[in-house]
Amino acid sequence: MSSPPSPSLPAPAHILVVDDEPDLRTLYELTLLREGYRVEAAGSLAEARACLDERSFDAVITDMRLPDGLGLDLLKQLRARQRPERCVVMTAYGSAENAVEALKAGAFDYLTKPVDLKQFRTVVASAVQGSRETLVIAAREMPHAAETGLGTPAIGQQALDRLVGQSDALQAVKQRVAKVARGMAPVLVRGESGTGKELVARALHACSQRGHGPLVAVNCGAIPENLLEAEFFGARKGSYTGAQQDREGYFQAASGGTLFLDEIGDLPLAMQSKLLRAIQERSIRPLGSTQEVPVDVRIVSATHKDLAADVLAGRFRQDLYYRLNVIEVVVPPLRERREDLPLLCQALLDRIARESGLAVPRLNEQAMAPLYTLPLAGNVRELENLLHRAVALSEGDELAMDQALWLNGSALPCEAEAPALSPGVTGEAPALQATPQGDAGTPPPALTTGCTPPAPPNPLPFDLQAYLDEQERSILMQALEDNQFNRTATAARLGLSLRQIRYRIERLNIPIPQDSESHEAG
Repeated sequence: MSSPPSPSLPAPAHILVVDDEPDLRTLYELTLLREGYRVEAAGSLAEARACLDERSFDAVITDMRLPDGLGLDLLKQLRARQRPERCVVMTAYGSAENAVEALKAGAFDYLTKPVDLKQFRTVVASAVQGSRETLVIAAREMPHAAETGLGTPAIGQQALDRLVGQSDALQAVKQRVAKVARGMAPVLVRGESGTGKELVARALHACSQRGHGPLVAVNCGAIPENLLEAEFFGARKGSYTGAQQDREGYFQAASGGTLFLDEIGDLPLAMQSKLLRAIQERSIRPLGSTQEVPVDVRIVSATHKDLAADVLAGRFRQDLYYRLNVIEVVVPPLRERREDLPLLCQALLDRIARESGLAVPRLNEQAMAPLYTLPLAGNVRELENLLHRAVALSEGDELAMDQALWLNGSALPCEAEAPALSPGVTGEAPALQATPQGDAGTPPPALTTGCTPPAPPNPLPFDLQAYLDEQERSILMQALEDNQFNRTATAARLGLSLRQIRYRIERLNIPIPQDSESHEAG
């Protein structure tokens, strides 16, 4: 009697390693072979291209500098041909600019030389898993992907659907989220308060191959400064008063998933440097421990601040800013997508009904009309508050939107848009209008101030590069003077390397006293 055929196992992943150093190439090959992968190796761009012309791979691991070009050239070729391979780039130690450039060019991830083999295996496994999941999802959901233009799995599509609206501005955000979710590059979500930045972060996580892992959301402005290190990196028993047992931090809790750092601009400078090291080294040291612990997380951060301005003002580290802002997703304010108001209102009212367990009044055009005259500076959060108030004040089957607005002094209508605006019209933030009249013809005393007229915009520079150079020169001059023209100390103060500070001094033609050079360290 013949035995039943054994179930077929999936073929091992096929990986291409590109490095011009024979010893390192052999080390990577042996490491991957022990993990059960099929491996091919190349020592130059030409050899790598020949291998790629012959067959496809699950992942490509390439050094940044090769004898006949850059690994980025290979990466760009893969992207141009829409090849399925995930690409991991290896960069020299400390070359943060190269890592950021690789991620922006579409690399799945990067490794810093000398490569830690444990981290090497983790990154490769993640790249291979993501590559195969992408192929399975594409095959399974091809009709849906063609219909929506988004090749996301069902759970990711559900997360995107929570971003309510059909405006062009919001559709652009959804498409960008679906595109950038596939890699490991850090993402900075930027937008005004109340625009839904956390929903965007959750959609990024759900659409990625890390969607099955944890999403840990952290409000950086809500943690006392003396607890930041323990909260982020964990603590060992006895490391501080009250630490009666080991506890894990946010990085360990998010292992295998996504760490969402909300209001990253509120993080103190001292903690910014520790966060930067954790991101660069992919390892953390819990409070009270002498050993570093490797971590596997993707960083998504969000802010309503202008971090570039904070960098110039010295409130945010420049090197951390470039690490976090590899890919930027800008969430538009509600005033720039007013055509989404009907859908948003209906979705919010449905949620209010579910949470309260009560039927809510109907939303009609008459109730909608006042909303188109408001600046809605608080965005979706302010809109939700207005609807809560309208539901509470309504009697009968229709929303009493006028009464809800009258009781909200911050939501007065403005005259830039007439009250009769149709729901399909999009408008900018309106200007000042006379205070609405009450039933007796006299406005309530608390509502006589109206809307604050917008401040006049700053004039745009005629030569942007010259303007930026002048701003940078002014900041460098001040920092140099504060540090007695010691370039090493100035570089440390501004979060730059000594080589970067020297380059900027030379480029901007900043004079350095000779006596300061004679005793400068480094």
